[in-house]
Amino acid sequence: MTELLDQQIHQWRQRLQLLMTSLAHFIGQGENEDLQRTVQDLMHRSADPFLFVIVGEVKAGKSSFINALLDTGTEICKVAPQPMTDCIQQIIYGETEEQTQINPYLRIVKQPVDILKDFAIVDTPGTNTIVQHHQEITERFIPASDLIVFVFEAKNPYRQSSWEFLSFIRDDWRKKILFVLQQKDLLTDEELRINTAGVHQHAVDQGIVDPVVFSVSARDEINGHKDISGFGPLREHIQSTVTGGKAPLLKMESILLTAETLLDKMDMGIVDRKNQWESDKAFRIRIGEALDQQGLLSQNQVHTLIDAITRDFHRITTTFGVELSEGLSFLTVINKTIAGIFSKQATLKEWLQDLIRRLEHALQTDLRMKLDQQIVDVADRIQQMARVIEYEIRNSPNELSLDHEIFSDIAERRAQVLRELLASFTSFLQRGENFMPDDVFDASKNMAPQVAAGSGIAVIGVVLAAVTKGMVFDITGGILTGLGVLFAGITFGFQRRSILRKYKNEMAQGESQLHQELESKLLSYIQTIRQRIESNFDRFDLHLQREEKDILRLENDLKQIRNNRQNLLLELQNSLV
Repeated sequence: MTELLDQQIHQWRQRLQLLMTSLAHFIGQGENEDLQRTVQDLMHRSADPFLFVIVGEVKAGKSSFINALLDTGTEICKVAPQPMTDCIQQIIYGETEEQTQINPYLRIVKQPVDILKDFAIVDTPGTNTIVQHHQEITERFIPASDLIVFVFEAKNPYRQSSWEFLSFIRDDWRKKILFVLQQKDLLTDEELRINTAGVHQHAVDQGIVDPVVFSVSARDEINGHKDISGFGPLREHIQSTVTGGKAPLLKMESILLTAETLLDKMDMGIVDRKNQWESDKAFRIRIGEALDQQGLLSQNQVHTLIDAITRDFHRITTTFGVELSEGLSFLTVINKTIAGIFSKQATLKEWLQDLIRRLEHALQTDLRMKLDQQIVDVADRIQQMARVIEYEIRNSPNELSLDHEIFSDIAERRAQVLRELLASFTSFLQRGENFMPDDVFDASKNMAPQVAAGSGIAVIGVVLAAVTKGMVFDITGGILTGLGVLFAGITFGFQRRSILRKYKNEMAQGESQLHQELESKLLSYIQTIRQRIESNFDRFDLHLQREEKDILRLENDLKQIRNNRQNLLLELQNSLV
C-alpha cells in the first residue's frame, strides 16, 4: 500500500512539475520579475520539506515557541530580554549545526533535528519592525510557505501590526494559517478563554474560515511541564496534518494554491490588457467613422458645388443661345451681310466671333467666381476631417499604465506606437505635398503658383481652386473652339435650325462633361486624401492585430493551466480527506 502511495505521489509530483513549467513559461510572458522569481522558487521547493513561517510582534515569544516546538534541549533560537531576531532565520535540517548569513536580512540555520526532516521553519522579525524586511519575507517566503503560524502574546493578542500583516498576506496569497497564543502561563484560565475567543472572532472578522487557535506556554514545555504547556494538542495537530505522512500532499496542495494566486494576478493583467485593446479598437473605429462622416459631408458639398456650377453653365449658355437664335434670323443675317459690304458695321462673321468672346468671358468669369465661393466649403470640410483625426489621436485613452504590474512592456510598446502615430500624422498635416493630386489628375500646368508657398492642410483650398478652374478652362475652351469651327462655316445660305440644334447639342455635351469631370476629379481627390490619412495608421493597425492574437492565446493558455491545476488539486484534496 505504501509503495502504491509512493508511486501516486511520484506521478502527482511529475504532473505538478509539468504544470509549474507551463506556469513559469506563461508568467514569463509578463514583465513582473517578482512573479517570475516566485514561480521559479515554487518549482525548486516542490520537493523541499513542509515550510512553516512564524510571524508575530517583538517579544510575543516566537523564539521560545520555536525552541519548545522543536524540543531539542538546546536553544536553537536565541532568547534574551532585548529582541534577538534582527533578521529572517530559515531553520532546516543538517547533519551538523551550521549558520550561513545569506544577506543582511537572511540567515540559514542548520540543525541535526529529525523533526526538521519533515518541515522547515522560517523565524521572522517582529511584525512591528518588519517594514524593512517585508520584501524578503513576502516575496521569498510567504509564497513558498505551506503554513503560516501567527504567534501572539497571550496577554495582548490585539496589537495592530500582526493583524495588518495578516491582511497584507491574506489579500495576496492563499495560505493556511495557524494562530498561537504564547505565554499562556501569565494569564488566568478566564483571561485565556476570553483572549482565545477574541482571537478566533478577530480572525473570522478578517475573513479566515474556521480559524484554528492554540494556546501554549513555551516556558512550561521547556521546564518539563508538558501536561499543561499546551504543546501536546499543537503537536497532534501537526502530526495529523503534516508529519503523519501527509506532508508531501500538503506541500503540493500549498503550491497549487499559491499557483492560483499567480494565475489570478496574470488574469487581472490580461483583463487590463484586453480593456486597453478594446479601448484602442473603439478608438480606431471612431477614426474610421469620423473619416466616413467627414467624407460623406465632403461628397455632399462636392455635389452641391457641381450642381451650382452646372446651373450657372446652363444659364449662361441658354442666354447666349437666345441671342444666337435672334441674331441668326433671316433678316438679321441679311442686314449684317449687307452692312458688312457697304459700311463699317460688324459683319456676320465678326458678330459671331464677338459672341464667342463674350460667351467665353461669361463662362470663365462667372464659373470661376462660383468656384471661388463654393470650393472653400469643400476645402474646409477636408481640413476638418484631418483635424478631427489629430484630436482623436492626441486624446486616445490609456487603460494600461506604463508601470503596469504585469504588462508594462506592452504598455510601453503601445505608447511608442501612439507616439510615432501622432508624430507621423502631425508631419503629414504639415507637408503640402501630401495633399497634392499626383496620380488623381495632372494639374501641374493648371496649378496656381500660390500652392508652392503653402504647406499642409492649408494647401487644400488652393489645390482644389486651381484644379477646378483648370478643368473649367479646358472644358469651356474646347466647347468654344468647337463653336468657332461651327460658326466659321455659316454662309448666306445657312440652315438656322441646324446651327441652333448643333449649338444646343454642344452646350449640353459641355455641361455633361463639366459635371462628370468635376465629380470624378473632386471625389477622387477626397478619396485619395482619406487613403493617405488611413496609411498613417498602418503600424497601429498591426499593433491591434497582434494584440488581439496575443490576448486570445494568453486567455487560452490561462484556461488550460487553470483546468490542469484544478484537476490536480481536486485529486490531492480527495486523497487528503
